[in-house]
Amino acid sequence: MNTDQFIAKSTLKFVETASFTWQTPSNIALVKYWGKSNPQIPKNASISFTLNNCHTITRVDFIRKEKSDEVVFNLFFEGKQKDEFKPKIAEFFKRVQSYCPYILEYEMTINSENSFPHSSGIASSASGLSAIAMCLMSLEKELNPNLSVDKIHKKASFLARLGSGSASRSIEGPLVVWGNHPEIEGSSDLFGIQFPYKVHPFFENYQDVILLVDKGEKQVSSTIGHNLMHKHPFAENRFLQANENLSKMSKILQEGNSKDFINLVESEALTLHAMMLTSNPYFILMKPNTLEIINKVWEYRQENSSNICFTLDAGANVHVLFPENEKENILQFIDNQLSKYCQKNHYICDTVGFGAKRL
Repeated sequence: MNTDQFIAKSTLKFVETASFTWQTPSNIALVKYWGKSNPQIPKNASISFTLNNCHTITRVDFIRKEKSDEVVFNLFFEGKQKDEFKPKIAEFFKRVQSYCPYILEYEMTINSENSFPHSSGIASSASGLSAIAMCLMSLEKELNPNLSVDKIHKKASFLARLGSGSASRSIEGPLVVWGNHPEIEGSSDLFGIQFPYKVHPFFENYQDVILLVDKGEKQVSSTIGHNLMHKHPFAENRFLQANENLSKMSKILQEGNSKDFINLVESEALTLHAMMLTSNPYFILMKPNTLEIINKVWEYRQENSSNICFTLDAGANVHVLFPENEKENILQFIDNQLSKYCQKNHYICDTVGFGAKRL
């Protein structure tokens, strides 16, 4: 794997100060990745819908300083200094500094805020780290004006991946593949790419309502969960299954087969949680209300011949997916029957989006 292409040129023209603000989205995987090797290389390829309303807004202010061996930064989350978040960001900077050596020339102040509850299974690491990656690439563009948009997106995805694997899928949209797959042209373990084939109109402007069953911190972090795949008895079969499912999903997205989409998306969600249930140590991230919602979704689909389905990330919250032409009826169903299973009746209406936006 050629990572030299991502090393910044040594002939950069430094500026004294700079400030950039990016809004980057979360994403929801349709075919999941669970299990990785260093440095943040996925054991199988995955594909996700990029979201729109669930996003992080991050401003990074850069002030030139005397060059040192340590990255210097301050971190504020939703207006408050968050030293407990600093170790993860410090590790991220450590991983990327060989590709972005210019960060050693600046003191950074990071101000970040989410449009959704942090650490509640809406991939806050994905949106948060992709936002920082885009700010770094904005600085690099300032120092090297010859950088193309394509190179910026590719390197931003590459950098974001080094902080959080799923963050590689939050730079672009509406569908992003991350992980080398023989049937997806241009796919790579190093960065995410836009799904390279024409998508059937059925999947355009697809809707995602996130039912917030539990807004609290997950009891098991995704990093720990991924590591438990190293000795998992079903790991190798799972990695094969996921890559086969991505082949199937590619065909489904191009042909518009809604029933196959539902079956595959729900199966992937339950398989992800089955890996958690069967690891050692084992753990359960679903809550009783997660199962209540799943059963209600199944009942509604059968009774109304609907194309509604659910998926799950590594948490208790439920993503309810459906085509735009069913929006009115399904939102009524969610409000009347599903919202009572959410913490404080809270849910977020979202739709498929197109990736990072500079503000």
